[in-house]
Amino acid sequence: MNRTRHLVDPEIAAMLEMPALDLTDETLEEIRNNPLFSAADLPPPPFPVTEAFAPSEHGPEVRLVVMNPPSENTGRGAVLHIHGGGMVVGVADTATVTKCPLALEHDVVVVSVDYRLAPETPFPGPQEDNYAALLWLADHASDLGVDPARIVVMGESAGGGLAASLAQMTRDRGGPRLAGQVLVYPMLDWRTGGPECAHNNRHTGEWIWTRDKNRFGWEALRGDYSPADARKGWFSPALADDLSSLAPAYIATGALDLFLDEDLAYARRLIDAGVACELHVYPGAIHAFEMVPDTALATQAASDLRRGLGRLLA
Repeated sequence: MNRTRHLVDPEIAAMLEMPALDLTDETLEEIRNNPLFSAADLPPPPFPVTEAFAPSEHGPEVRLVVMNPPSENTGRGAVLHIHGGGMVVGVADTATVTKCPLALEHDVVVVSVDYRLAPETPFPGPQEDNYAALLWLADHASDLGVDPARIVVMGESAGGGLAASLAQMTRDRGGPRLAGQVLVYPMLDWRTGGPECAHNNRHTGEWIWTRDKNRFGWEALRGDYSPADARKGWFSPALADDLSSLAPAYIATGALDLFLDEDLAYARRLIDAGVACELHVYPGAIHAFEMVPDTALATQAASDLRRGLGRLLA
């Protein structure tokens, strides 16, 4: 194929040689054990990290990784972080590598959610785990030195999609009001890559996260759910009929990312619904482009995120 290799930023070209990691029922366990997704051999965090457990009415207690940097402030912000992994792989512990520095930089508490994965736990299990985590964070805000009015939900890829789902869930249920939602190349539309796809962009999705992987992840999450009832936006945020009254959003994606078009469409709909939305599209960027450190792309994305998150937490 290689139809878009010439469009990829040369500084991240090494990513194009990464193993494909074909996602199937047979390979799922092996991929889950890959150090990229299993939290094996992580560097030590810059401050002590603890774990907590959120009670849930919809399943077992939800394990949380709590990154609470030393601080004398009692009205800090908080970030509820939801990890990526296509709905089917990943653990919360991997967040310590990037989110401990973020916690120090913004003087916030970061809580990463170890939500249950599909296909073992299909919709709405992962979504309910994240909602339980949000309730726990709001309930324990004073213990953590957090202002409950300054909670932002954040996620990357599948985690970004689940963060958008959580923003809809807490609005619909009258739950804790979010100060913002940070969606980094979020996975929002279950139709992408399938026969009902509204976009079919010829220059997206060739690298890292492909259409085949996207179909696998969404079908694993869907289980036997038919996305036609009032919860369809919780399952796939792009399906929501109403995006009004949601928390202000920060959305970032790559110009070559499979999720480009659904992310642009969601941003347009948020703006049309009267929701403040900051949008960034990075040229030459494929999915997870920040994996290559010290590039102009990664530096720019980090700078934009720093300012955007700071505004939401202010």
